[in-house]
Amino acid sequence: MTEPLIIQPQKTADACVIWLHGLGADRYDFMPVAEMLQQTLLTTRFVLPQAPTRAVTINGGYAMPSWYDIKAMSPARSISEEELEESAATVIKLIEEQKSSGIDASRIFLAGFSQGGAVVYHTAYVRYEGALGGVLALSTYAPTFTDVLPLAASQQRIPALCLHGQYDEVVQNAMGRTAYERLKAAGVAVTWQEYPMGHEVLPKEISDIGAWLTKQLG
Repeated sequence: MTEPLIIQPQKTADACVIWLHGLGADRYDFMPVAEMLQQTLLTTRFVLPQAPTRAVTINGGYAMPSWYDIKAMSPARSISEEELEESAATVIKLIEEQKSSGIDASRIFLAGFSQGGAVVYHTAYVRYEGALGGVLALSTYAPTFTDVLPLAASQQRIPALCLHGQYDEVVQNAMGRTAYERLKAAGVAVTWQEYPMGHEVLPKEISDIGAWLTKQLG
């Protein structure tokens, strides 16, 4: 498996963001965003993992970087839950590596765009039962969140910032909103923020992410 791209901060790292790219992208996709955020987050390391290249059913079986196979788009996405679990295990391994390097769990954040965000949601609120600093969910959805989301106490204490485009043509705004509502109903300190955009990332959104991370890191 391709090693993650690690972007070290200007000063000694005491916080970390593990950031997952979207379907068909790669580990370099959010490198400019990480470097932009590090202009103010001077002690935050960014870890950008690379999804395996695999056949994606909805794209005619074409092989591309993918955290899990998407078999159908409607009525709701049909996915390979086995591959989602594999990707969550990869993220958990990265979390443990950062803890071993001396970063406190309360200062480790998971971020993900689109399909990467779905993996982050599943990891933080379904699979991983340890403490985390927070979750950044960009233009994404939660395929494994149930109507009633049973959270462990440690999971309930993980704050989340959900960011979505009002005109998202790939992951509908309503899908992102549903994930937000389920976290809110489960008692998570979750914030919803939407932007006049499609399936993309805007400078204002990056600025809002920086402000949220700064606040969480105290």
